[in-house]
Amino acid sequence: MSNLVPIIAETTIPTQSLFDTLMAGGPLMIPILLASFAMLLIVFERTISLRHRRVVPRLFIERFLLQLRENALDRNDALERCEDESSHIARVFAAAIRKWGKPAVEVEQAVLDEGERIANVLRRYLRVLNGVSTVSPLLGLLGTVWGMIQAFNVIATSPAMGRAEMLAGGISVALITTAAGLLVAIPALIFYLYFVGRVDSLVMEIDHYGQEIVHLISFEALEDRETARVAIPRRKAA
Repeated sequence: MSNLVPIIAETTIPTQSLFDTLMAGGPLMIPILLASFAMLLIVFERTISLRHRRVVPRLFIERFLLQLRENALDRNDALERCEDESSHIARVFAAAIRKWGKPAVEVEQAVLDEGERIANVLRRYLRVLNGVSTVSPLLGLLGTVWGMIQAFNVIATSPAMGRAEMLAGGISVALITTAAGLLVAIPALIFYLYFVGRVDSLVMEIDHYGQEIVHLISFEALEDRETARVAIPRRKAA
């Protein structure tokens, strides 16, 4: 029974910490780790910035459009409401309100211009996220190629040439950078696709509400409402 103890001790599998494993990947692990840190920051920031109530708060929109339909707001009051609201849709509404009473084409152009600026704000940092998903695997591959070159050089100049365990150990260390690059790139690509879809959805919603306000404050819309308001008392009198 006592003879088993040395055998078990000799067959114990060597282990190392995560930090030691990462450091074994070589200097190219540093930009990969920096890319992962940048990815985490961008994901956190975009998750907060692209919240629905931060971009298109439904309560503000419903109240604002209802008051416009009921003629409860004039131009100055409506503009003040928009400037007091911090959401992105309020900026689009404010751009439209500044064209109050102008032809529908002019109001719509103001909505489109401001909407384009808002879309650029919503897409902020997404190119960086896409860049992380593209560059990280390339850095990992470069680290692997560099590591394998070093491993083969060590084997070629070693007096123990032909020992398979030395070659396997060098290759396993070299492959660490590829694994690390993929571990960063895959979630970065998933988050990029998710945020792009979310931005497209928010932009479409902003465009929808922007078209609604065009039909409420343009010259043609105001003229139609005034005509309808004058025609109703005449019908009652008849």
